[in-house]
Amino acid sequence: MANTSSSASRSLPIVLGLALLTAMIAVPLVAPRAITQDLFGILTLLVLAMNWNMLAGFAGLVSVGQQAFVGVGAYVMFAAVILWGFDPLVGVLLGGVGAALFAIPMAFFAFRLHGAYFAIGTWVVADIARLAAGQYKALGGGTGTSLPKGTTKDMFGVQFLKDLLDVSSAAAADAMTYWLALALAVVMLVASYLFLRSRAGLGLQAIRDNMQAARAVGVDPLRLKASVFLLTAFGTGLCGALIFIQITRVTPDAAFSVLDWTAFVIFVVVIGGIGTLPGPIIGVIVFYILQRLLADYGTLYLIVLGALGIVVMLFSRSGLWGILARATRPFQSRQSLRTSK
Repeated sequence: MANTSSSASRSLPIVLGLALLTAMIAVPLVAPRAITQDLFGILTLLVLAMNWNMLAGFAGLVSVGQQAFVGVGAYVMFAAVILWGFDPLVGVLLGGVGAALFAIPMAFFAFRLHGAYFAIGTWVVADIARLAAGQYKALGGGTGTSLPKGTTKDMFGVQFLKDLLDVSSAAAADAMTYWLALALAVVMLVASYLFLRSRAGLGLQAIRDNMQAARAVGVDPLRLKASVFLLTAFGTGLCGALIFIQITRVTPDAAFSVLDWTAFVIFVVVIGGIGTLPGPIIGVIVFYILQRLLADYGTLYLIVLGALGIVVMLFSRSGLWGILARATRPFQSRQSLRTSK
């Protein structure tokens, strides 16, 4: 009886997760385009947050330059479509590869710095990338450029979805990018979970907690941190390229925006719970609710976000997930006691 109860309690989150995933897959089929576009924004923000959380929360590398990978991914995707004639989806993949390649010289410079110097160093490199993008005349220079008219409608799979769902080309393109963002978020979540349970993931957390002790048991901090830095750059670049397929226009200031692609991401992770897997998910939900409620109030919206971030950092370093975990701990203890009986 105890084993049955324990098995049921372990399988419940999986069942609920699959039910939620099924509902989210069905969104473009039953919801208006506006809802699909909103959820696309949430999912891409979640992917960015999970990548930053892996980097800062688990590897201890607090970067303020993640907008560099978003921007490089976006610009490589635009170059792939406009200059090289590739399908936008191929451009997304090339955007991730381009961001990972950019991360190599960035890491060579930034890994020589520590703490606050590392954070500022990544910001400086990102700003250099923004200025360099502004000099690239083939993609519009400082004023940027747009995807050719009809590019997203001619994207691979859009015509098939249009015929299958009996919707417009624009709605089919929205559904395609939404499902890609959902797939990216699910893959990132599952990959993070499996990685953190692996030997390399445990070594990474040991490095974060005590680097000298980790070295003593044979963990190579530099190699492991560099691997995580490159992998999160790849994931962030993919996400950045996908975001700008939806936007269809790129400029240096938009692609390398520290507010949109780093500051909001840090806020989401901090209020949700840095260094935890559920933290970014909770943070994104709270951020979206506040955005919907307060977006029309201009400066007040940013003030509320800042105040909430300060309150969470002062009273719960583990974020809202930490508060939720502490609140449910007595229930979990009683459940464990009943199971053992």
